[in-house]
Amino acid sequence: MRYLETTAILDFDSPTLVALVASRGWKGLPERARIGAVYRFVRDEIAFGYNRTDNLSASEVLADGYGQCNTKTNLLMALLRAVGVACRFHGATVAKRLQKGVVPAWAYPVAPPSILHGYAEVLFEGRFVALEGVILDSDYLDGLRARFPEESGAFLGFGAGTESLVAPVNEWKGDDTYIQRTGVDSDFGVFDSPDEFYSAKGTNLSGVRAWLYERWIRHAMNRRVRAIRRARALCDVEVVTSH
Repeated sequence: MRYLETTAILDFDSPTLVALVASRGWKGLPERARIGAVYRFVRDEIAFGYNRTDNLSASEVLADGYGQCNTKTNLLMALLRAVGVACRFHGATVAKRLQKGVVPAWAYPVAPPSILHGYAEVLFEGRFVALEGVILDSDYLDGLRARFPEESGAFLGFGAGTESLVAPVNEWKGDDTYIQRTGVDSDFGVFDSPDEFYSAKGTNLSGVRAWLYERWIRHAMNRRVRAIRRARALCDVEVVTSH
């Protein structure tokens, strides 16, 4: 089945992914729990952050230990296929407004108006279910809530695009999950793999902009992401101190 195949990006036959799957015992779980375990691993144990490019192999994303929408999807899909769960790639773009606050002000004009965006769709109980909610780890979301305590409803920016920052639909319960959905501004439909998508659409940046992003911009973005995540830790310290 094509939704279970290995590819250059979905390299779940690589030693590191094989060892990870074996160590976690995911293959022995019932399907719903198997999907949930892989999903939570990629969401929360692979921190939200910006890799050097979108079309990294899953093993490279695992080695980095962090990822954004496209790279986390590469790893999620590889792990799902590794445990026998069929999945496909859904391609779209998000408006750069979604990244405002994470992208430094001096770099914001460099960003394209629309940014390539991808997420996995998993075949579960005879239908495809979106797993876009895997992108932002729970600590980062808690940091956003700590930084913006007044934002109880819809939120767009800092990598999040959701109808509710307080209660986003990003928990695996057998249905669609989302965390950047309200930032989507175009839809390319589904592809068998991320390889097929990037072959058709390319990656987000090229030339000088790609060089600037890889060397400078993404590192500044990752510093901002870490600062937001620390906002949650600071909030925890204040709670403990107050007691």
